[in-house]
Amino acid sequence: MNLRIYGNRPLKTLPGMTTRPTLAKVREAVFNIWQTNIVGCRWLDICAGVGSMGAEALCRGASLAIAIEKYGPACAVIHQNWQLVARSSQEFQVLRGDVLKRLKVLVGQKFDLIYFDPPYASDLYQPVLEAIAQYQLLAPTSELAVEHSPEGLSVKSVSTLEVCRQKVYGNTALTFFRPEQEERLTNLVDV
Repeated sequence: MNLRIYGNRPLKTLPGMTTRPTLAKVREAVFNIWQTNIVGCRWLDICAGVGSMGAEALCRGASLAIAIEKYGPACAVIHQNWQLVARSSQEFQVLRGDVLKRLKVLVGQKFDLIYFDPPYASDLYQPVLEAIAQYQLLAPTSELAVEHSPEGLSVKSVSTLEVCRQKVYGNTALTFFRPEQEERLTNLVDV
């Protein structure tokens, strides 16, 4: 598969369907929505596949990108791809393993933008959203985008997170979350 990102930069991919990179039109839509928030942001890529979303974030000026991916060969490709695009002033890290265990390692860190793209049929949606909320991984003015099937995102409400927009792009849907208004105000006052 030929995969190119911002600036027409080629990325490495893996053969087969073990990982499925986010479609170009979806990547473009996400980065158009978040365009004013990318430069200097702290980016978390959950179920990162080959890391195309994080690579795009690095190309567009993210200061930090962290990937969580379970599949070992994909982790190697993420590292190679991010090494190709990252500037010396940018940091990145690839965490291999079970997503829920790896999220726990990030307790105490805050991310400006989080992209979560599990296999659509997985049972990861609810526990990962709950972990993000429980571990307070979202900064007060941050957003989380969840990629899923256009048939809908079947999650119960998650305390401290609210849906702020939903988009459908063919066979891909995105639901965007942000910290609840009360949570954002409390965190901003505490700063």
